[in-house]
Amino acid sequence: MTRRIKRLRDFEISLQVKSDTFIRPPRDAQRNWLLNGALTELIDNLTALDGLAEKFVRGVDAAALEDRTQADLGDAEIMEEWQIPVMQAMSDTVTEAHGDILEIGFGRGIASTMIQELGVRSHTIIECNDSIVARLERWRAGYPDREIRLLHGLWQDVLADAGQFDGIFFHTYPLNEEEFIEQIAESATSAAHFFPHAAEHLVDGGVFTYLSNEIDSLSRTHQRLLFEHFKSIRVEILRALDIPEDVKDAWWADSMAIISAIK
Repeated sequence: MTRRIKRLRDFEISLQVKSDTFIRPPRDAQRNWLLNGALTELIDNLTALDGLAEKFVRGVDAAALEDRTQADLGDAEIMEEWQIPVMQAMSDTVTEAHGDILEIGFGRGIASTMIQELGVRSHTIIECNDSIVARLERWRAGYPDREIRLLHGLWQDVLADAGQFDGIFFHTYPLNEEEFIEQIAESATSAAHFFPHAAEHLVDGGVFTYLSNEIDSLSRTHQRLLFEHFKSIRVEILRALDIPEDVKDAWWADSMAIISAIK
């Protein structure tokens, strides 16, 4: 049995490794290096989170999530205004090649408009909600000379035949309570379940971006998930987000990591 204890002013960490074969490189010194490194990283993360927590807004209690697949949602229920700078940063990175773009989740059409303004060869949009599809059709009428394709349905049902893309923009929300628990509450990032699908539908060198659920850096867990499917990543920290005190989204910090995952 191996025990490590780190005592600091505000907290104490105790690690007890019960199995002698757990984290067992050839030498004891190597094992100590790995264990001490893990504890040091945990201490650093907790200390950073202490500072970040002071800047959180209160937000509101999350309502029970009924199935929203075909819910008739208002603008604020689809996307709150504070996300607009995030959408712009994501649009900038996903359109770098000005090629063929796949956008999953039309929402209010804000990111779709940004993508069109930045200039792309083609723009494919997947949307499952009938009322939002009606919005999309009105929006698409404003671009009669652009190649804009709608795939109407859940991405799980229509993605297989969508093709290959230079950029993929993933902006969806949990459709029910089960998805909220799986994708938000119990995941390092809400888009992790989509990583293999994004990689499958990107050309070599293509860019994937999504809402990261990361405040000021990427966790080790998040990075490992990305590197299972992508060869490199870029991270930009978008700061000074105008998060309202009564924000209804599951986000309370005034910064977010913008990720470009490169296949």
